[in-house]
Order: sequence, then structure tokens, then C-alpha cells
Amino acid sequence: MSEPEPSQKESPIHQYAVYSNLAFEMGAVIALGVFGGVKLDNLLNISPLFTILCSLASIAIAMYLIIRSLTKPKNKAKHEQKNTH
Repeated sequence: MSEPEPSQKESPIHQYAVYSNLAFEMGAVIALGVFGGVKLDNLLNISPLFTILCSLASIAIAMYLIIRSLTKPKNKAKHEQKNTH
């Protein structure tokens, strides 16, 4: 699959799609963490422990994924810029 043209990459619709995708990804990771924590609490009969731990862990994972996604294009552009000179 070919990459979009530079004008398409910088269009407002493309940026909206990228950030919307990041929001859905973050929500899904946090929801899975909470769901897993609730299931573990029900399985082990420990009421809020795993719900809290898995929620906090999933928030940390979601933040890591978001930061990695947002900084990845900048690092890639710097690397490509160094190779062209």
C-alpha cells in the first residue's frame, strides 16, 4: 500500500482521523484493563484490589502507547532528514 501524499498527511481530516484513532485506542486499553481487573476480583474474591491495579496499569500503558505514537513520526522525520544530507 502506498503512503498518502504529503498534502493528504497534513490535511485536517487526516489529523482528525489520527487523533480520533488515538482516543479510541486509549479508551479500549483502559476498558480492557478495568474489565480484566473486575474479572480477577470476581475470580479471587478480592473486591477492589485488581480493579484498581489493572486500571492504573492500563492507564500507564495507554499513556505510553499515546506518547510513543505521537513522538514516532518526529523521530522518523529526523532520521530521514539525516539520511538525505
